[in-house]
Amino acid sequence: MKHTRVWTIVLTIAVIATFGVAQRREPRRISRSALEDKIRGGWAGQMIGVSYGAPTEFRSNGKIYEAELKWAPEMISNSVRQDDLYVEMTFAEVLDRIGLDATSEQFGEMFKNSKYSLWHANAAGRRLLNHGIKAPMSGHPRYNVHANDIDFQIESDFIGLMTPGLPQEANKICDRAGRVMNYGDGLYGGMFFGGMYSAAFFEADVRKVVEAGLACIPAQSQYGQLIRDLLGWHAQDPQDWRKAWQLLEDKWDREDPCPDGSFGPFNIDAKINGAYVALGLLYGKGDFAKTLEISTRAGQDSDCNPSSAAGVLGVMLGYEKIPDVWKSGIPKIADTKFDYTNYSFNEIVKSTMDRAVKVIRRAGGKVEGDELIVPYQAAKPPKLEQWDMGIPDKRIMADDRAWSWKGSWTEDKGRSSRSEAVGKKAAAAGAEAELRFEGSAITIVGPTSQAGGKADVYLDGKKAGEINAWIPERTSDNALWHTYGLKPGAHTLRIVVRPDADPRSKGTALSLMAALTYRAR
Repeated sequence: MKHTRVWTIVLTIAVIATFGVAQRREPRRISRSALEDKIRGGWAGQMIGVSYGAPTEFRSNGKIYEAELKWAPEMISNSVRQDDLYVEMTFAEVLDRIGLDATSEQFGEMFKNSKYSLWHANAAGRRLLNHGIKAPMSGHPRYNVHANDIDFQIESDFIGLMTPGLPQEANKICDRAGRVMNYGDGLYGGMFFGGMYSAAFFEADVRKVVEAGLACIPAQSQYGQLIRDLLGWHAQDPQDWRKAWQLLEDKWDREDPCPDGSFGPFNIDAKINGAYVALGLLYGKGDFAKTLEISTRAGQDSDCNPSSAAGVLGVMLGYEKIPDVWKSGIPKIADTKFDYTNYSFNEIVKSTMDRAVKVIRRAGGKVEGDELIVPYQAAKPPKLEQWDMGIPDKRIMADDRAWSWKGSWTEDKGRSSRSEAVGKKAAAAGAEAELRFEGSAITIVGPTSQAGGKADVYLDGKKAGEINAWIPERTSDNALWHTYGLKPGAHTLRIVVRPDADPRSKGTALSLMAALTYRAR
């Protein structure tokens, strides 16, 4: 008995020691030239992916894109005009100008004054910033109904590219930059991508790269559940990507709260589009052409999705190992500035390289001659934050009998949720619109412009906010006002047109096209 106890203790100590050694992760070493080659591969992959998928963008929603996919090296020139590249570069410039500690508010100030065209969460963020709502609240669902949309996800690549093997550093920057326009799952999309990029510098297995991205976000989040589902389906059948796509479609491609996608196949949600990126990586199995094809054929935002998938794979392979057929057009445009930026391809690679060295040093790493020593860093997901508009229930058009109108209103032709619509335009201050509805959340949809006016909003007899229909140029957003988390049941909404407008507005125009109501899950 005594000998048995002794051997048990010895065995336990041995197991603990062995486990401890297994869990201790040594620093990774990478040469400057290898690091730069991988950073170059990541930017090149993005450029190739967005140019390859550009002709298909939102042309296949809720179905697989079956038409022929074409490629010619000269198509790469389209990348200098693509928003998912030039927007992320302007965020990178904030870090170059201000430093690695740039705050959400400082990222927001850059975004507030940007001149490029924006849509969805980006557009809502810039609109809110110009209305005086500073970051990080410009991305909060209290103000931004698009907070779960794809926007930060497609702009986060630059963060992963500057944090090789350092997922916690990636998450720190994501948490500040991403809140300019997103929250919850919309923010986690950027963290998921950042984690995949970080892992791609030292990992050759695409499944492990996807798992590393998943480890950067809360497991219980909707985004985390979706990616776990996909990994499970891939484990069961690692060959048939179409089967996995259909499983994603059946379970996750529904109930998009975005006003443009609530009642149709269009889906700009971060989760489903992020899944298409992971789908391309998992079933592409490290093959550049196959990864591009799958992430493009999956549909929806099918230029941004192959851009990120090819970006991650470009880091894994490095620029030199990307097949020439895909990268041969890059040298011709390598010194051409991307629209709205101060960077060419060569300049953004150098800028990213410089920032990566700073991040490595800050994380406790160092430079020894031509070699960088990167400390091991485990992923650390943030605290869970989720929000939910509920299940889209009804689109109540302006001519529905649920609305009542007082004062002077005229007919106004416009758009509601990507469709032609006939709404009501206020002809004078004091005009009122009242809507009786049932549900737990509501979004009021109507046009915004540089001549937009204002209105006060009352919910169940109490002041609930205001509508400001003025919007900066090149900013497209039709969500005039929203609220969520209401007690399920009957509610009354009243909108009263005001005589004033934003000081920058050229008029007092206010049109209402529809109300979208949601029911609690």
